[in-house]
Parts: sequence; C-alpha cells; structure tokens
Amino acid sequence: MSQHVITRRIACGIGAAFLVAALAAAPTPASAQSDQPIRIGFSLALTGPLAPNGKQALLGAKIWEEEINAKGGLLGRKVELVNYDDQSNPANIPGIYTKLLDVDKVDLVNGPYGTNLIAPALPVVMQKNKILVGLFGLDANKEFHYTKYFSMISAGPKPSQAFTEGYFQVAAKQQPKPETVALAAEDAEFSRNACEGARENAKTYGFNITYDKTFPPGTTDFSPIIRALQASNADLVVICSYPLSSVGILLAANELNFTPKMLGGAMVGLQSTVFKDRLKSKLNGVVNYETWVPSPKLMAPAAAFFKIYQERAKAAGIDPLGYYLGGWGYAYFQLLGEAIEGAKTLNDEKLADYMHSHEFKTIMGDVKFGPYGEWTKQASLQVQYHGITDAANLETWRGMSNQTVLTPDDQKTGELIYPYAKAK
Repeated sequence: MSQHVITRRIACGIGAAFLVAALAAAPTPASAQSDQPIRIGFSLALTGPLAPNGKQALLGAKIWEEEINAKGGLLGRKVELVNYDDQSNPANIPGIYTKLLDVDKVDLVNGPYGTNLIAPALPVVMQKNKILVGLFGLDANKEFHYTKYFSMISAGPKPSQAFTEGYFQVAAKQQPKPETVALAAEDAEFSRNACEGARENAKTYGFNITYDKTFPPGTTDFSPIIRALQASNADLVVICSYPLSSVGILLAANELNFTPKMLGGAMVGLQSTVFKDRLKSKLNGVVNYETWVPSPKLMAPAAAFFKIYQERAKAAGIDPLGYYLGGWGYAYFQLLGEAIEGAKTLNDEKLADYMHSHEFKTIMGDVKFGPYGEWTKQASLQVQYHGITDAANLETWRGMSNQTVLTPDDQKTGELIYPYAKAK
C-alpha cells in the first residue's frame, strides 16, 4: 500500500485535530468572554527621581481598581490593571508599551506620568491605533496631533502657557509694575515646553526677557545658575524644572540670598510632601504652579478618596497626603472607566469619539476635551507659600494655612505677598 493512502482511522484523527484547532480559533462566546477581566496596561515611575509622585499615582489607580470591581467592574467584567516601573526613564517607555500591547495583549492602555515619558509612548500607541490618557503631560501631543490622545492635566487649550500664566498675571498687577524677567529651564521635554509658554506669557503681559538659558538634566551644583540669574538683575525669575533640580535651585537661592521680586513659575516637585519637608522655610515667598490644593471647594468631591488614600499610604510608606498625584492617579482611571461605561465598548475608535463628545466628572474636577486631547478650560492654579518654619511637619502641609491660591479668580484664597523678600 502506498504511503500516501490515508486510512479511515487516520482521517478521523486528522478531522478531530482540525475540529479542536477550529474551536480554539473561534470567537469566544459572550458568556465566556464576560469571565475574562478587562486588562488595562500602563507604566509609572516607581523608582528614579519621579518615584515619589509615581507611587502616589499607582496607589490612586489601585484604589480605583478595587472600587470599580466592588461595584461589579465595567461592562459586566472585572478590571485588572497591568503595570510596570518605567524607572523615570523615557528610554524604557517604547519597550514597556510594546510589551503591554504585543505580549501582554491588554485591552487598553493608560499613559505614564510626565511629559518626558508620555512623548515616547505616543508613537507606540499611534502605530497600534490605541487611545492613550496621559497623566500630567504638558503639551505632549503638540507634534503629533493624535486624535486618540487625551491629557489628564488641567492646563487647558494653551497648555505650554498654563503653568506660568498666573505668575505673570499677578506680577502685572503690582505697583510699580516690574519690567524684566529671567528664564532658566532644565533641558527636558516638560521644562522646554513650559519655558516656551513663559516666553509667550512675558510678551503678552509686557515684560522684557533679559536672560533665557537652559541647564542640563542631572545638574547637581546650582550655584553658577543662581549667580548668573543674580547678574541678570531681572525683577522676575521663572524656573522650569523637574523635582531634584527644583529643590537644588531653591537650596542654592537661599544659600546665596537671591531675592528677585518674584521667584518660581513651573517648578515640579514643590507640590509633593517629601520635597516640601526637605525645603520647609526655604519655600517661603515662592510663587509656583499647583494642579490641586486641599481648599474646601476642591476637597469636596475628593474627600472620600483622600480618606482612603491617606490610611493606605501609611502602610505603603509613600506620600502620606497624596495631594499632587494620588487623586489624579485615581481620576485618570475614573475618566477611562466612565468612557467605557458610557460608550459601552472597548473599541478604541468608539471610545475616542465618545471622549471627544462628552464631559466627565472626576474627583479632581470636571473634564471636557478639545480636538487634540487638551482640556477645553484651563484650571491650573498659581500659589504662594508663606509662614513656614523649619519646625514644619505633616500637619503643616495638610491644609491651606501656609499657601495662598492667587489664580484663577474662581479659586483665589488671598493676595500675593510682594516682593519675594517680604515673605521669606
């Protein structure tokens, strides 16, 4: 008998094998599909210089995951968060998001924290045609104009200008009006964008820029920068920096008794308890951006969350208040969850359409998106720190006794102490 002759028994075996393979490849029935969790992938900085903020955001996200699952999940399915530590390193981002989408096969992705890390995530999700909600990306989509990107930051339709606009607004009201401004920016994505906005604001509010320089990330000796700013003799000094640089600059400014008429602007880090504790009285007089403060008006929709967060943070050994990123870590998943429930789908195209056409209510405020994912209304705050002693402790930072909201008008809690030296 020829070796190519197939017996009935062999044929039946081959047929069974094909049947098993076909069943395995067939679409999963709805009842079985509902047993599978909705998997949402993301990265956050859990090590490296951004870790104090990234850890807050992760706890916020985990609290959201637990709460939504206690309510039955989304679309009748439980939710599972899949996250990795990006180590505060933009170079790690493409590999992490490729793994989430190609290996982990998550249903959806949320963004990392910070402009410098969101920017390298965008090309990966764009290639896969996925939506991405970025956490605190300042104008991260300005080069891409990707319509499935959504920015969870209260910077509004002109994001680069948002973090320093309030600074220039209050400066322009002083009598006599200051005339000159010096700009110093860390050479990184966020700070370059913020400094670009500061230049626009200086022009809009009628200030003359007399100094405009960048400094490299990783700088440890800020004395030369402060001396150069002193030599510029500018009335106003705007710093655009990431956390370690923000701390280093204020330490050097105090050591060298640098007292322009106003100092601050777009310094990341000053919002976090760990950095406030390190600086204490050296914060006095600084005028800087905030994205949220525990004023009675802003705390009202978020009080229940912060009660849970602050209890959990004790055991986790992370920022005990969570005011900077804890609430936002919850809110950017809350936003995505509302979109899924509202659109009744996990399809990225349909979700994006829904997110562009609806307003969302989150614990951090109401959100409506413009065509490229920025908020339609700016809600960034400008605050001034004051009255802080070196005996400051956790209770100092818990309330509003040592910070005043200067802008916007609908959140304002007091007036600017001017000049800077008067508040020190």
